[in-house]
Amino acid sequence: MNEHLMHAALDAAARGWHVFPLRPGTKRPALHGEQSCAGTGPCAGGHQKWEQRATTDPYRIRAAWSQAPFNVGIATGPSGLVVVDLDVPKDKGSSDAPDGAAIFGALCERAGHAVPATYRTRTASGGIHLYFTAPTGIRLTNTAGTVGELVDTRAWGGYVVAAGSLTPAGPYEALCGPVAAPLPGWLQSILQPALRAPQAPSVAATTQSSRYADVALTAETRNVATAQPGAREAALFRAARALGRFVAWSDLPRHVVEQALQEAGEAAGLSASECRSTLRSALNWSITHNQQRRGNAA
Repeated sequence: MNEHLMHAALDAAARGWHVFPLRPGTKRPALHGEQSCAGTGPCAGGHQKWEQRATTDPYRIRAAWSQAPFNVGIATGPSGLVVVDLDVPKDKGSSDAPDGAAIFGALCERAGHAVPATYRTRTASGGIHLYFTAPTGIRLTNTAGTVGELVDTRAWGGYVVAAGSLTPAGPYEALCGPVAAPLPGWLQSILQPALRAPQAPSVAATTQSSRYADVALTAETRNVATAQPGAREAALFRAARALGRFVAWSDLPRHVVEQALQEAGEAAGLSASECRSTLRSALNWSITHNQQRRGNAA
């Protein structure tokens, strides 16, 4: 078993993916925590977490996996990966509930693209991991539900369990060849944080804040209305996320934002139902996460 898992770790490292050991039979890191760190070895200069200690060095991998049948974790950030986690419904008694793969497939179709052909694995629970190479110069982080229900992503700050690992629920299995495709542009536009708007002076009056919100509404509405096929829904999603904070801060009424973006989305070619669905989820998320004003344009 040690040799099987060691080969799984070496195989991932040969692709340039940084690996670290997970406790045998589990998905939990096998490395010590900060509180129990002795400050020696790799931690001599300060505690090293799993993302920092993940490696592609075959010597270090053989030394680690010769000690125990560790499962294999892949640190997605250092590996230059964005992994889309397509989960299965927790309530497996509901046979008609769509899973993450079906939801992601529908999102791809609405974006005007087929589900990307890329390296993928089947998880122990029956879900799917889609591996993509991260865009250069952009530091993406983990998301949960941002893309869609049962569709999470792992990037910087996250990890996935590699093919070849074994758990009581089942194995992690590779489903196709070793090549990870580039992250699709439409998906990147959803995952990439919106650019911060220029900060207004900290002493800006309420009228100035409202004026800034109006300018942002005009700009975001124009971005949606002029979005090209394949990027329209992503543009609508990002605009709603950007403008939701002004709703939370009472700078813009929600119905004004919804009406403006609904009209812009339909003008760009989206259906009314597509616009409503995207707007509802994006605005709800943004309002929930922007209850406190951070400066004037956080």
